[in-house]
Amino acid sequence: MIVVNRTAASGTSHKQNEAQVLTMSTTSFSKKTLGADQVEPAVTPPPAGSNTSFAPKPKMGAGKSRKKEIPEGLWTKCPQCEAMIFDKELDENFKVCAKCDHHFSIGARERIHSMVETCTFEEMDAEMISVDRLGFTGAASYKDKLISNWKKTSLKDAVVTGIGRIGEHRVALGVMDFSFLGGSMGSVVGEKLTRLIERGTEKNLPVIIISTSGGARMYEGMFSLMQMAKTCAALAYHAQAKLPYISILTNPDYAGVMASYASVGDLILAEPRALIGFAGPRVIKDTTQAELPEGFQTAEFLLDHGLIDAIVNRREMKQRLIEYLDFLMAARKTAVANA
Repeated sequence: MIVVNRTAASGTSHKQNEAQVLTMSTTSFSKKTLGADQVEPAVTPPPAGSNTSFAPKPKMGAGKSRKKEIPEGLWTKCPQCEAMIFDKELDENFKVCAKCDHHFSIGARERIHSMVETCTFEEMDAEMISVDRLGFTGAASYKDKLISNWKKTSLKDAVVTGIGRIGEHRVALGVMDFSFLGGSMGSVVGEKLTRLIERGTEKNLPVIIISTSGGARMYEGMFSLMQMAKTCAALAYHAQAKLPYISILTNPDYAGVMASYASVGDLILAEPRALIGFAGPRVIKDTTQAELPEGFQTAEFLLDHGLIDAIVNRREMKQRLIEYLDFLMAARKTAVANA
């Protein structure tokens, strides 16, 4: 009986174990087949006014750009054709773009260096400076503007004058610089140019003036306007001596300068696409109430209408001047011999 009872008991427990195993296998099978995985609850925004805070989103580190920075002083972008020009190449080309022929602004001393024979230029009145006779005040005083321009340009005023040699000809040469107060003509500019013209007349030298200016210097009022008459009077005496005067117009040339000595040359030359006029196009249009021709203040337009005699590329300017001086001075010798 004991054996039978043990066998029965063991058989009973065995059946119970089989039932448990069957139940577990059925449960796992149903989870797999029905896909009854536990579903995460949906994330909803926190209620208003709750103190729930989220961890800030980490900022991504900025990666290094592969674009290489162009060092300053090595390349210059042409404002007309947008080509990048190596600065050394630009300097060797007299600040003229080799692709589109755009003429960059150039300083007075750079221009003198490009035209005059080496070590032949003798500057005149180098220490002459402007003074504030009217006590001009505004956003900045005239005196402060003069001081800042002396430091910025290393010039005393907007013109450099002197005697030099171009080819075989000694000439009285005046070159304006737009970087000094827009090349405006004040008392010093007028006085230096007048002295240059008178020296040329005294020494029987041709006069060449290269102009770039926004006009008379407003800080000096009437004193700047008087320079128009003074320079033209000196040129009249120069013409009576049968000596040539060549006026070269560069970008830009406006107002009192253009209305005086810049427009009375025996020969008037201009650089390509130089802007030349008395007032700006908007002022002229508002005054005349008329439609103006396109490009009517460019050197090309004025050449077509007879105001200037020739347009000369800066790279060719020196050679062309030598040819003009050969002709004009030969004619002057003939005129003096026949007088």
